[in-house]
Amino acid sequence: MRAQTFGLFMLAAGVAAAPALAQSSPPRADLLIDDAVIAEVRSWLDQEIVRLSVKSQNERYAGIDAARITGLDDAWRAEREASDKPLIAATLSSPLSVYLTRVQARALGLYVEVFVTDANGLNVGQSSITSDYWQGDEAKFTETFPKGPAAVFIDEPEWDEELKIWRAQLNLTVTDAAGTTPIGAATVEINLTELMRRDGFVGG
Repeated sequence: MRAQTFGLFMLAAGVAAAPALAQSSPPRADLLIDDAVIAEVRSWLDQEIVRLSVKSQNERYAGIDAARITGLDDAWRAEREASDKPLIAATLSSPLSVYLTRVQARALGLYVEVFVTDANGLNVGQSSITSDYWQGDEAKFTETFPKGPAAVFIDEPEWDEELKIWRAQLNLTVTDAAGTTPIGAATVEINLTELMRRDGFVGG
């Protein structure tokens, strides 16, 4: 909790220190999220806790049909508005979610959100509550997992009015230990404003 609080403080400090980055035109996410940023993300994704968690859920939901996927996604959405949240609570308390939350905290404001999905596009672990449980119909999944172990998809940047930052999603395929077989996918919401601050970028 202390690390998360410090991370949020650093995020606020980074935004306050760089008011020039609140631009009317979005930054180039595909240039800012370069090979070094991608390599860093891969380094903490390439861990046994990630692979074991994804493989376990793949086995659990092997052969799942579309109706069951829709049911899980509907349940998740309903739980977001309910006091009882069994599916959300189970996911957020999983070892993978705990690990991803720590990764986000250690990044000191660079990562806004992190989550990992299985081979069906269903959430396995996450650092915060996502809007839905199934990502399989979204580009974060369709542009990564089905396209092979090396697939990377960087989404368009968006301005976050609440946090006053530019943010963009870095999406990657999660693989087995050999790095040859896709087993899931990961999405990392990058704070582009903080990334620009760290790189000393002040231009438009």
